[in-house]
Amino acid sequence: MDAPHDVVIIGSGFGGIGMAARLLAAGVRDVVVLEKAAGLGGTWRDNTYPGAACDVPSHLYSFSFARKTDWSRRFPPQEEILAYLWDVAREHGVLPHIRFRTEVTGARFDGRAAVWRVATAGGGELAARVLVSACGQLNRPALPQIEGRDRFAGTSFHSARWDHGADLAGRRVAVIGTGASAIQIVPEIAPRAGRLTVFQRSAPYVIDKPDRPYRAWEKALLTAVPALHDLSRARVYLSYEARALGFVKFPWLMKPLERRFRRNLRSQVPDPRLRARLVPDYPMGCKRILLSDDYYPALRRHGVELVTDPITRITPTGVRTARAAYDVDVIIYATGFHADGFLAPMTIVGRDGRTLDAAWRGGARAHLGITVSGFPNLFLLYGPYTNLGHNSIIYMLESQIRYVLGCVRALRETGLAWIDVRPDVQDAFDRRMQELMRSTVWAAGCSSWYQTADGKVVNNWPGFTFAYRRATRRPDPRHFRARRARPATPVRAVPG
Repeated sequence: MDAPHDVVIIGSGFGGIGMAARLLAAGVRDVVVLEKAAGLGGTWRDNTYPGAACDVPSHLYSFSFARKTDWSRRFPPQEEILAYLWDVAREHGVLPHIRFRTEVTGARFDGRAAVWRVATAGGGELAARVLVSACGQLNRPALPQIEGRDRFAGTSFHSARWDHGADLAGRRVAVIGTGASAIQIVPEIAPRAGRLTVFQRSAPYVIDKPDRPYRAWEKALLTAVPALHDLSRARVYLSYEARALGFVKFPWLMKPLERRFRRNLRSQVPDPRLRARLVPDYPMGCKRILLSDDYYPALRRHGVELVTDPITRITPTGVRTARAAYDVDVIIYATGFHADGFLAPMTIVGRDGRTLDAAWRGGARAHLGITVSGFPNLFLLYGPYTNLGHNSIIYMLESQIRYVLGCVRALRETGLAWIDVRPDVQDAFDRRMQELMRSTVWAAGCSSWYQTADGKVVNNWPGFTFAYRRATRRPDPRHFRARRARPATPVRAVPG
């Protein structure tokens, strides 16, 4: 087993790369990033389906400390985001600290030594004074529990595990799901498929996507005058942040956005019967709002059919509903992710042998979405209550990264072995989140991945992102219990 490392980070997506980069910049050299895959990138490595792109403008969907002025488009495509992450890792010295093909199976807090014992697949183990989970919320594909799914004789795969060897040309293809991935996939494969059947359980709100390529002179100007890039970033941030009022405080303010949706639908779907099936039956914003200019036109193509009858089972030859059978050659499951497990399927054991699963029975809880009582020196990035419906998650991640840096600095400066958020502080935060959640559009009665099985919303931040940044400006010593380090095991962290 290695000697204890200062910080071990699990995952190399935006959270893991950003955390490692800021630690290294602050002088923490003993940083290890554990990545189960052969390459970095998280969700932008895994989701390589046709049309994969971000729905947040590129100037804001990037780190403030790693400016990129030559994005190809206003909304960046998957391959460009992945290349950006590789560039950040290289330029900020993170790559030598990543151990690829190293899957974490669990971690146990050793109170006597004040370290985390991190277990990896194959029987390896590392020790960490500080453990940071940067696994994200959308990394475990969810396959629907449909009778007969395993008996399908054709080709089938989840959108996040795209089978690039599957030839869709002239084939009968079924896409199950109409969420964020499906609305990007359908327009891309519709021209190639011989017949495309889209199975919709719940209609999404789809509004226009003001995307365009950046001109060469624009990119040159942004590079020559960095202040213009900062101004563009600020403008996008403010325009998106203004929508928070409708999401978290006054849902009736979503009405103008709903009118925009209806105008978009009317202009792109003239058939009133098809249009009626594409109107959601829940308040706008209760589920994720989607952006696309080509999804509705794709549904109007010859050979494309939208099915809204519930699926009853999968047969060896296709998909069956109560009314009809659809023979297909390929089934694509665009059915989202298991979003409420956070660190699953890892087994995390804190003080007194308590597991994180036990602590989170009834829903995930973490103070500021970052620290969990009973799990000292464990920090979560993109944890509960930190997802957004209106702005860039990178902004939220940078707030969390700064908070974790503050905790690492405190460990060194005060000579502490560990800090552990007090249970009453965590409980008060959770109660406050649930109080605020009652006025949000996410609590308006629909079912979404933002919720636990019993309907509790635990994924989203019920406020402004600048309020979250203020709340995470620095750790409050009054929020923590602590133990001093033994002289034999000094804590190394950010130099003072």
